[in-house]
Amino acid sequence: MYRQIAVPPVGLHSVEEQEELGRQARKSLPRSAARDCSVDGRDPVDLITAQDESRLASLVPLRHARMGVSPFRFYRGTAGLMAYDLAGQADTGVNVIICGDAHIGNFGFYASPERNLMFDLNDFDESAPGPWEWDVKRMAASVAMASLAHNNDRKDAERVAAKAVGAYRRAMKRFAEMPMIDRYYLSVRDDMLIDSLNGRSRQELTRVTEKARRRTSEQAVQKLMVTGPDGWRRFREEPPVLQHLRSADQYAVNELTTQYLSSVRPDIALLVANTRPVDIALRVVGVGSVGTRCYVVALEGPDGLPLVLQIKEAQESVITRAQTLRASKAQPLDAAGESGDLAALSATMSAKSVLSDAYSQGRRVVACQQVLQSVSDNFLGWLSFEDRDYYVRQFRDMKGSVDVDTIGGSMLARYARTCAILLARAHAQSPACYWIAGYLGKSDVFDRAVGAWSLDYADQMSKDYEAYKQAIADGRVEASEVAQE
Repeated sequence: MYRQIAVPPVGLHSVEEQEELGRQARKSLPRSAARDCSVDGRDPVDLITAQDESRLASLVPLRHARMGVSPFRFYRGTAGLMAYDLAGQADTGVNVIICGDAHIGNFGFYASPERNLMFDLNDFDESAPGPWEWDVKRMAASVAMASLAHNNDRKDAERVAAKAVGAYRRAMKRFAEMPMIDRYYLSVRDDMLIDSLNGRSRQELTRVTEKARRRTSEQAVQKLMVTGPDGWRRFREEPPVLQHLRSADQYAVNELTTQYLSSVRPDIALLVANTRPVDIALRVVGVGSVGTRCYVVALEGPDGLPLVLQIKEAQESVITRAQTLRASKAQPLDAAGESGDLAALSATMSAKSVLSDAYSQGRRVVACQQVLQSVSDNFLGWLSFEDRDYYVRQFRDMKGSVDVDTIGGSMLARYARTCAILLARAHAQSPACYWIAGYLGKSDVFDRAVGAWSLDYADQMSKDYEAYKQAIADGRVEASEVAQE
């Protein structure tokens, strides 16, 4: 059973005192405790299929088909399963705003409002206040799995994962030493990332960024839409990946424009108000998100040029669900002599303070994205429809990512370290960064512990994947033919 540490209010201590509190916390929870990878006797198939209930039944078989393609694809769809496992393992109990699904496939490129190509976290469906270690372990396990997928031996996989964790630790120390406003403005452009590479790694990343620059609203319209006899553009039917709604649903979604405009900045609201909706369709995205309701909306300005927005359903974060489970298992503290009043943790309360108690899930995603990303899409907004929450963003606005299935060796190691540094930058936006830096310290104790944990969890994922594939073969889980992402 896990233990948590009670932390005095951050606001009552200087930076030095907060770092010292982090160092003192090692007495209650040694950094080596991150090595423990015990899981209960859960059935992975039951936990995965439990999420099907809230999804579109017609798309659930496609979700399972995509998850069944490879162990890493399976891992991409198991944020809920991993959060369940982590809720029963040791961590400090210090919460920040976390991504909730920080595997290395969820970092990528996107356009800033200034039209620079940025590199950062790019998936926030599961973002919420949560233990900082959960993001670090989700990232590290993905590194170990990617390494093993390229036939690296187990020691190499453990080493690469530990090196990524070390990059996170050192970056958190540097960020804690920076002026608060400087780390807020810190960002990584594509050219900065490319300049850090050489040889084939540099060529591959250049190819990815060039492709990302071509992914615009105009390109989306050319690829996904056709012009009918009446001269109107329509999304091309490609079920189940892209298909139109019932006419009544289309009318209802059109009526949501006012709601969306009230959630964005005035300049964006004025810009969008100057467009007209051309077409709306349901479009399947990703692996873990398949089955949630996701729409693309084509808008057209007076000049005839398109703007394509994505309206994506936001369900309750798996991090929040897992923490509810954690609360039901909480044990009295027995090492630090603290009261054990976890609700009073200042780091947790500071993280939650950016979110209203009555927030919608769509607003949660937008708020967390704006905290975690150095630069975010100006078109981010939210709305609700038929008792479901959604967030809105630009569709394919120079978005691109490295195919984790195809990289290995030195490029994987460098890429993983870059992702780890950006994860630290995201966590450093929360007030607990000084405490975390103090807890992690200068030695590699935590790095090695999480590296070893990552290898064990990769083994667990391999077992879970085999159980999942067997469930598909036995007909316990229905999977369709795999369609394009």
